[in-house]
Amino acid sequence: MACRYAKPQTKPYKLYDIEGLYLRIMPNGSKYWRYNFKFHGKSKTYAIGVFPNVSLKEARKICDEAKESIKAGIDPTILKTKAKQLAAFNSDQTFETVAREWHQHYYKTWSEKHADYIIRRLELHAFPHIGRYPLNQLTPQIILTCLQRIEKNAPEIARRVLQMCSKVFQYASLTGRLDKDLTFGLKGAFKKYKKGHYAAIDISELPELLAAINSNEARAYKQTNLAIKLLLYTFVRTGELINAKWSEINFANAMWTIPAERMKMDLTHLVPLSKQALSVLYELKELTGHREYLFPSIPYPRKPMSDCTILNALKRMGYKNRMTGHGFRTLPLGVGKEILNYPHHVIDRQLSHAPKSNNDRAYDRATFLPQRKQFMQEYADYLDSLIGTKSKKDLAITLTEAHSYNLGFLSMSYKINQ
Repeated sequence: MACRYAKPQTKPYKLYDIEGLYLRIMPNGSKYWRYNFKFHGKSKTYAIGVFPNVSLKEARKICDEAKESIKAGIDPTILKTKAKQLAAFNSDQTFETVAREWHQHYYKTWSEKHADYIIRRLELHAFPHIGRYPLNQLTPQIILTCLQRIEKNAPEIARRVLQMCSKVFQYASLTGRLDKDLTFGLKGAFKKYKKGHYAAIDISELPELLAAINSNEARAYKQTNLAIKLLLYTFVRTGELINAKWSEINFANAMWTIPAERMKMDLTHLVPLSKQALSVLYELKELTGHREYLFPSIPYPRKPMSDCTILNALKRMGYKNRMTGHGFRTLPLGVGKEILNYPHHVIDRQLSHAPKSNNDRAYDRATFLPQRKQFMQEYADYLDSLIGTKSKKDLAITLTEAHSYNLGFLSMSYKINQ
């Protein structure tokens, strides 16, 4: 009651309790708990708190803790400063802050493509929901809620984000900012699902697909239609196709060289170009030859087109859930092995698949390039035969000056004899 009803005076004054604890009343009416003590012969004052936020009972308890600290040879003012700094530090250690630090720490150990994939997934799926939480305020339940939101539409992505979050928490634990991995055991909360393959037609359905592509009744942009045709003749991955640059195409040698940084296996990949593929490229050159990319975005021509463009075009053609861009990679295996009688390893190398075993990856460096060149032409000829066109063996190619296409190297003019 004395503390509560103590009136301010013109000068600060004190109401003493016991053993150095007192309440300091200021002229403006503010009341502060203080504790005077000596540490190594020096007089010091410990600020306990403000009355009535800190009651007399609480002030005495804090004062007793300070005395125990002094007995242990520790200055309680230092402990308080340390606690404040630690609290401020912990509040700044949000999930997003630590995740970006983890990403930066390991960035150089990953390929650029993999590093970009990780940060993009975190930015899309994790940061909007748990990014602002300090690590010491996150709980497994909060993380699970975030992951289940992802799982509704993308079960596989949810599992990958869980793995990334786990790595972030392990890094935080190693750097002394967290006691344990908060994702431990959360995988068991996911619904079971069977991971499927990319939709792809059977080779018996090829004539129908080829007719749809050539007729273009879906009215896809000419650039999009040519992209599907080039994908058909080269069966590279969709990402490798849409990011292709004119500087990678060697018309004189009929070769497309995809640099290692754009390949899944981080190895330079050679794509022999059939006469049909060259025909598509020459037609495309008239449209986008003045751009950096073969398939620039229409609204943003300095960037490549969206990776959904081909998928959307296939949907408009009536192939929703039946065919994808990646599905074009399944066709050459079926045709090559069942119809053209090529060995699996030749087609597999052209698909840029990694050898299955560690031993093969270490010692099998064969490229089978001559066989791959032959296969690419025979495969394109077979596709043409399915739509009643003659094989383009009569393709006449003559070398002209580079200025014809402003490529900086020899280019070709061509004529297809029907």
